[in-house]
Amino acid sequence: MISQQSWADARCLWDFQQMGHEVRPCSVAIGLGSHDLGVADTTAALYHDGMVPLIVFTGATSRTTRERMPRGEAQHYQERAVELGVPSDAILVEPNARNTGENITFSRALLADRGITVSSVLLVCKPYEERRAYATARKLWPGVEWVCASTPMSFAEYIASIGDEHLVIDMLVGAQQRLMIYPNEGFMIRQEIPAEVAAAYDRLVADGFTSRLVPTAAVRGQESVLSE
Repeated sequence: MISQQSWADARCLWDFQQMGHEVRPCSVAIGLGSHDLGVADTTAALYHDGMVPLIVFTGATSRTTRERMPRGEAQHYQERAVELGVPSDAILVEPNARNTGENITFSRALLADRGITVSSVLLVCKPYEERRAYATARKLWPGVEWVCASTPMSFAEYIASIGDEHLVIDMLVGAQQRLMIYPNEGFMIRQEIPAEVAAAYDRLVADGFTSRLVPTAAVRGQESVLSE
C-alpha cells in the first residue's frame, strides 16, 4: 500500500521532470528509445503538425525491451511511425544506443554523416524523463537549441498506461537520482534541485522505491544502462 505522503512525493518528482517547453519548429526530432511506444506516437504527431521535417529514432534494446521489441527500440519506433503515416524517408534509425548519452552522441554522429545541418532539436522522451534527457543533451551537444516534448498526460494517466504504480515511482526516483549524481561524472549539465524535490526523493528512497537506483560506486566511465 502506497502512502499518501509517497503519492505526494512522487507527484513532486513528476512535476519537476516536466520542462514545460513550448513546442516549436526544429531542425530535427530525436525520439529516445524505451519500452514506451507513446514516444513514437508523439514524435509522429509532431511531424504531422509540421514541427520537424526529419525524425531520428534511437535505441537498441534493454532488459525491459528485448522481448517486446526484438528488432530494437528504434526500429519498432520507426515501424510505428510509418503505421501512423510518417514517410519512411523522413525517418533515420540509430540502432545501437543503450543509454541516454549514447542516444544523443550516436544521433549526432548519424546526422553529421548524412550532412544534415542541425541548429535545433525537438527531444521526445517519456514524460518522467524530460529534465534528465534535456540535461544530458545540453552536456553532450551544446551547440544546438533543445526543446523537450513528451506525451501530454497527467501523472495518474501515466500510471494507468503503465499499469504498475510502484514501478512508475521507482522510475521517477531513478531519474531524480541521476539528475543529482551524473553532473559530477560529466554525463549531464547541473540542474538546481529545489529543497522540496530533494526531500521528496529522500523520503521515497527511505520508503523503498529503489529498484531503479544506480549504485553510486559503479558510476564511473560511462552512464549506467538503466534507462527504463
